[in-house]
Amino acid sequence: MTVTAAGDAMITRPMSVHKENPFLQLAELFRKSDVGYVNLEMLMHNFQHSPGSGGGTYTGSDPSNISELEWLGINLVSTANNHSYDYGENGVITNIGHLENSQITYAGTGKNLSEARSPAYLETTNGRVALISATSTFPDSARALDQRPDALGRPGLNPQRFTTHYHVDKTSLEQLRTINQLLGLEKKQAALRKFRPQGFIGEDNEKGISFLGKKFVLGNTFAEHTKVNKRDMNQHIKWIKDAKRMANWVIMSFHCHESGTTPSDPPEFLIEFAHRCVDAGVDIFLGHGPHITRGVEIYRNKPIFYSLGNFIFQNDTVKWQPSQNYDIHDLNFSSTPADFYDARSNNGSRGFVSDPIYWESIVTKITFDSRKLSNVELFPINLGHGKARAVSGRPILADDSIGNTILERIKTLSEKYGTTIKIENNIGKIQL
Repeated sequence: MTVTAAGDAMITRPMSVHKENPFLQLAELFRKSDVGYVNLEMLMHNFQHSPGSGGGTYTGSDPSNISELEWLGINLVSTANNHSYDYGENGVITNIGHLENSQITYAGTGKNLSEARSPAYLETTNGRVALISATSTFPDSARALDQRPDALGRPGLNPQRFTTHYHVDKTSLEQLRTINQLLGLEKKQAALRKFRPQGFIGEDNEKGISFLGKKFVLGNTFAEHTKVNKRDMNQHIKWIKDAKRMANWVIMSFHCHESGTTPSDPPEFLIEFAHRCVDAGVDIFLGHGPHITRGVEIYRNKPIFYSLGNFIFQNDTVKWQPSQNYDIHDLNFSSTPADFYDARSNNGSRGFVSDPIYWESIVTKITFDSRKLSNVELFPINLGHGKARAVSGRPILADDSIGNTILERIKTLSEKYGTTIKIENNIGKIQL
């Protein structure tokens, strides 16, 4: 079984018109594998719906670009991410409709929570592959909801929520308590608790308080600690175990913008979530979201990618943006999309376009032999940092110079997990 996987695909332009060798060689990696996977962080629609709960780039792409992904060799995509609800529940349903009319298998969004949580199945020569797709980064309105006998469910994404506690010393905790009292926030919280379920607003005590919606607790050091939401986690374990009985291989896709100490570090809850998924039966864990690469861990002889980074990054050529995006930059109704993209990046001096780290990623080829992990290769890709908007964002295999920078980064970030990567001929090979 071979799986070639990449990170976020924000596709807005055709792929099949390009013919240079580093690009075609990359396409062959996907085409020659049983599974070609990306996270589809782009909604396929014709802008027929009003905007929903989005942010940053409100995504939209000509539905014909699905066939461009097929041409590239993609046959499996995840759809649970922070852009799933850019155009509300209508955008979710429209995107699903276009994918269902294609040859690409998808998971992560649905007409209700059960559909969004459940695995999708891809039939291959070397076995049936299940994909489960979830995200920790989303507006609350984007969560799919369960149906009831007396109420419809809500279209949306498959969520994995988490809790955050900030540890502070005794002096700082008392200062926060004083601020709570002097601002009148303590009285407001006490009044709200009379009308909310237990635990909805954290109880204040000598060891911790709720301050501006955040939980601060007494600790020996200053630190941020996160844990997975148990209810969501238990549902994911249920579906992983179901998929394990229904397929030969189980892949978990997870979209996570949250970070640890630095953007290159996964948060605590992501590590916890990935380990519990593998414990439940996941064969491959594919993380993405922060638009940069993170380290790789081999846990119980199963690969965990904490972030594969970007794969297609054409978010500056989305055809239209809603009015609120123009308002943010004090642009008026005569402004054009290019005006918005120029203002957002301050003409290329800030944001994604200003830093090459967002334009240098990897594609991984994972091989199993007799059900055992036998090979994990990392291929560096270059998305064209510094090139014109009409050109950048399309991946090609990186040359030796940029490729070495990309692979050395992954090698260094993976060492903390005990992962050894050997770099040969511009390919990273994980030592198993």
